[in-house]
Parts: sequence; C-alpha cells; structure tokens
Amino acid sequence: MGIVPKDDAIKIAKEKLLDLVEIVPNANPPVCRVIDFKKFLYEQKKKQKEAKKHLKQTQLKEIRMTPEISEHDYGFKKAHIEEFLKQGHKVKVSIFFPGRSILHKNRGYRTLEKLINELSAIAKIEKSPKEEGKTLSIIMVPNK
Repeated sequence: MGIVPKDDAIKIAKEKLLDLVEIVPNANPPVCRVIDFKKFLYEQKKKQKEAKKHLKQTQLKEIRMTPEISEHDYGFKKAHIEEFLKQGHKVKVSIFFPGRSILHKNRGYRTLEKLINELSAIAKIEKSPKEEGKTLSIIMVPNK
C-alpha cells in the first residue's frame, strides 16, 4: 500500500473488519500490516508446536550392576544399553558395591572396561569412571 497516514490505516482496517498490527516499530515510518490478529497468533502457536515436534528429546537412562554379575545378566543389561544408545539416549552405567565388596574396586573397573570395549562401535564415553560413595559410574553417549 505504501506510506499511509495512521488515521487512514486505522480506517482501512476497520472497513475490512481486521486489525492494524505494527510489525517493525523502530523503522521510520513504522511498518504495519492489516491482518486478523487472532488468526496470526493461532498460526504462530501452530508453527511453534510443529517446531517442537521435530526436536529430538534425549534422556539419561541408568543401568545398575554389581561387580560379581553373572554372564547372562551382563548380556541382558548390555542388550538394554545397546537399545537405549540406538534410540539416541545417554546411558549411565553404575556398578554398585554391596557390603564389603568395595574393597575389590578393580572388579568393578574390569566390568566397566569389558563393557566399554564391547560397545565401542556404537558408543563413546562422555564421563570417565567416577567413584561416588559405594558406586562407580560412567556415562556413555551414542556415536553420531
């Protein structure tokens, strides 16, 4: 429409039963548009909702083991870890030392090393082994 006086722009908007919306207030003269404001807001919300759908949500999944884990249980938990990594989640693997087994931390480290070596093709270590009280834990993230 070009440059139109404010009063004329308001009159045009009222004739069309629409709203006069200021788009760029800092421009000289300010840029305005004659639109249905409620419809505009609805479309903006719809765009934001659609954009949210495409964002990838990652979670931190936790798997707990003991250093004396049996081969079957180890394989079962390793399969769960693989599944979580393939879905794109981070995985925290915790080795819990019940009772006095904390005296043999090297068993826990060996279990973690074995797991890291077996999953090195699909995951990398985000946080190296860390001792927190009676637990030893690492965080694994999927390879891109």
